[in-house]
Amino acid sequence: HRENVKAFWQSPAMPECGGLKAVDLFSAMDAGQIKFVWIMGTNPVVSMPYREQVESALKKCDMVVVSDIVQSNDTLAFADIALPATGWSEKDGTVTNSERRISRQRGIMPPPGEAKHDWQIMCDVANKMGFASGFSYSHPSEVFDEHARLTAYKNDGARLLNLARLTGKSQAQYDAMAPVQWPLTINSDKTLSAVRPFHNKVFSTPTGKANFVAVRFLPPTQVTSNAFPFVLNSGRMRDQWHT
Repeated sequence: HRENVKAFWQSPAMPECGGLKAVDLFSAMDAGQIKFVWIMGTNPVVSMPYREQVESALKKCDMVVVSDIVQSNDTLAFADIALPATGWSEKDGTVTNSERRISRQRGIMPPPGEAKHDWQIMCDVANKMGFASGFSYSHPSEVFDEHARLTAYKNDGARLLNLARLTGKSQAQYDAMAPVQWPLTINSDKTLSAVRPFHNKVFSTPTGKANFVAVRFLPPTQVTSNAFPFVLNSGRMRDQWHT
């Protein structure tokens, strides 16, 4: 898939491996291995474990950029640059939920002050860095269209996520788009409807068969003891993951 993305984007290079997970990222930052961090839509000083290490890492980092919708919080206190972003009631785009349903998200309030959408902020930074040709979006419909075209690129059916039927929409068509669930099929009346994944008993594996994966039990890294009989669960609830 990496080669497909590289060809689609006409990128000269693509990462050969995954990036650091959040806890490892702050450990590397604390060790001086990461000099720049851009934090968007989260407050890691509060939501991450090992708060003292997170604070130490942010103090050592040469440049800390934070995009947020509030004027101050625990993470913004370490920001060299603070960028005003938009909240859920101001955002304009699409949301895909855990049942694969894509819905239009329409802002009910205009962005306040100098606040911009995340995609606009990233485009502004990319333009300043000389990558204007790859970030010339003027409307969220253009971002969605690129995403949809990428899912369809060299997709021979092996990848269930294929939004080819949602490409090429005008701004008006995008704005009026009704919720739709993928995988998609087209009906005789030209409307779209969802297809249940794996209904044909073919799975997204090289053999087409479901794979059972045996795992080895790993005990928790932190366990209770007579000296420390309690476990503190910080910021993790059913309806609230981060801050």
